Amino acid sequence: MARAALWLLTAAYPLLVYLGLAHAQPRDLALLLAALAALRALARRGSAEARLWWWSAAGAALLAGAAALMNESLPLKLYPVLVNAGLLGLFGVSLWHGPPVVERLARLTEPDLDERGQRYTRRVTQVWCGFFVMNGGTALATAFWADDRVWALYNGLVSYLLIGLLMGGEYLVRLWVRRHDAVRA
Repeated sequence: MARAALWLLTAAYPLLVYLGLAHAQPRDLALLLAALAALRALARRGSAEARLWWWSAAGAALLAGAAALMNESLPLKLYPVLVNAGLLGLFGVSLWHGPPVVERLARLTEPDLDERGQRYTRRVTQVWCGFFVMNGGTALATAFWADDRVWALYNGLVSYLLIGLLMGGEYLVRLWVRRHDAVRA
């Protein structure tokens, strides 16, 4: 339950920043960013990817510190860029020091993944890397050049819709590939 609430708060971060900037100074909102990142890292301690969460928390603390010191909103708005960079790092590194992230997830339900499945999950991991580059680049552009409303809309809604579209699209492709492979067998 606590983990779900934490994910909900994380997903709502752009909206919280947008609404918060209307009523508070960026230095006040910096505490939100630091606390959220620290809570996420603490919730993941002991997990396989705990180091990633601690690095993410350290990056968020740097952004929060910059927001507090400068009393500017830009560092707060760069957090989605940091998240995408962290995910790109996680997925990208897994391509060289495997198995790829998507293969690890696939093996949770299909432990004996065949070679075709391994190639497919590697390709899907590469697609996610491309997504994180695109999404992180757009998050960066909205942080620097868009007004707060556009930033919040993209990072708090559009990016999640794109994630859902990619997940749904990948699921449909996976079904098609499996059917195609079954016909060939």
